[in-house]
Amino acid sequence: MNRAMSFLGACVAMMIATEPADAMSRYRWKFRPVLVFADHGGNPLLARQRRIFAGNSAGLIERNILLVWVIDDTVHTEFGPRPGLTATQLRARFRRHRTDFRVVLVGKDGGTKLSRPTPLTTATLFRTIDAMPMRRDEMRRKR
Repeated sequence: MNRAMSFLGACVAMMIATEPADAMSRYRWKFRPVLVFADHGGNPLLARQRRIFAGNSAGLIERNILLVWVIDDTVHTEFGPRPGLTATQLRARFRRHRTDFRVVLVGKDGGTKLSRPTPLTTATLFRTIDAMPMRRDEMRRKR
């Protein structure tokens, strides 16, 4: 009986530990999520990042970027569906402390491509994405 309970407990723990990674897989091959982590809505770095992205929505959409704002205990998205994860789960998945400001680019393959502790310019973001083989193929097919 103890072995069965231990096994069941281990299975439940594995499911809980892998759930956030699996939930992010819904974006794989469709979107390039950019997660912005901030401790509160009044964070000046967050305000700066919002301004940067606000003026470049066409470029974000063209590159299949999904913005995921993880602010305090809330999660909001722009340009696509919500990840179905709580702020706590997203912080755990990307190893972010609650007080961190961080911008993380996830590629269509699900891997972390860029992570910065300061606001990310769209020039840097677009240059990074446009250098990816999958993006170059997308641009070639549009011609």
